Amino acid sequence: MDLQIIWFVLIAVLFIGYFFLEGFDFGVGILMPFVSKDETDRRVTINTIGPFWDANEVWLITAGGAMFAAFPHWYATLFSGFYLPLLLILLALIVRAVGFEFRSKLHHTWWRKTADHFIFWGSAVPAFLWGVAFTNIVMGLPIGSDMNFTGALLELLNPYALLGGVASLLLFTLHGAIFLSLRTTDELCERVEKVAKWLWLPVGIVLLIFAVSGYRYTVLFDEFGIIPGTLPMIAIVSFVAVYLFIRINRNGWAFAATGSTIVFGSIVVFQGLFPLVMPSTISEEYHLTIYNASSSDLTLTIMSVLALIFIPIILAYQGWSYWVFKERVTRDAIPKD
Repeated sequence: MDLQIIWFVLIAVLFIGYFFLEGFDFGVGILMPFVSKDETDRRVTINTIGPFWDANEVWLITAGGAMFAAFPHWYATLFSGFYLPLLLILLALIVRAVGFEFRSKLHHTWWRKTADHFIFWGSAVPAFLWGVAFTNIVMGLPIGSDMNFTGALLELLNPYALLGGVASLLLFTLHGAIFLSLRTTDELCERVEKVAKWLWLPVGIVLLIFAVSGYRYTVLFDEFGIIPGTLPMIAIVSFVAVYLFIRINRNGWAFAATGSTIVFGSIVVFQGLFPLVMPSTISEEYHLTIYNASSSDLTLTIMSVLALIFIPIILAYQGWSYWVFKERVTRDAIPKD
């Protein structure tokens, strides 16, 4: 197997892991103002992802670094063409981190409300913009012979891309609601379970419209024709299973099902693109592929050796942190001010 293929797969895995893990804590941040009835509930909600949210963001940092080193032309075209959306994502993540880290540093109501806004918007904006960005990629972009994006910002805000943003926002919110049902107790747990049951149908409608429209607007389903392939079907079945598990109060299985929907839906994106990384709408000759966008074989070889050493260590550490903080967060565990 070519090193280019290996690193394309690794970058895909990093993004998929990021969407699975960061997806639920985006959802928790979005839901916090709506499911919390008082300050204690808000602190319980934040504490459910307190040990995890910053580690989850490491997947994005690693994916960006790997893309920069393995496929510099992909990185350059993506970050120059999507400069404003990616800048907004970065600013939102910074604001979100400020909300988490400094919310309890000042014991003033106005400051905590401000921090709550930071957490909400810092979660909602990236959840929406990641959907917009990847939808534009699978639609194809005006990329010229010099591998530069030649379009305008408004072209990225087309109706189908905005629909993709709404789909990712709602799916992450549902993922977060089910995660909260596994991490909370009593009335708060009951409220998020009701939210999850209520959210499933609108999320399903948006995802259905988005997926069906994808046959017209994207390159993802060219090899499948009219009948979906195995991976799209797994994503569909997983989402249907979410509803069934919610109805019979099997929230752990429901979380696994929403996670499977995110994972297999993301795999469809990367599989549908391969071997392209950014399709050009100007000419097929201008497509960015894993070959014309890659670094040298020497660079990829050195990266592969380092990845074999450090990735297992990182995965083991993050898995251990999830095991240590696996218990539910209760209202009694929140100290009084």
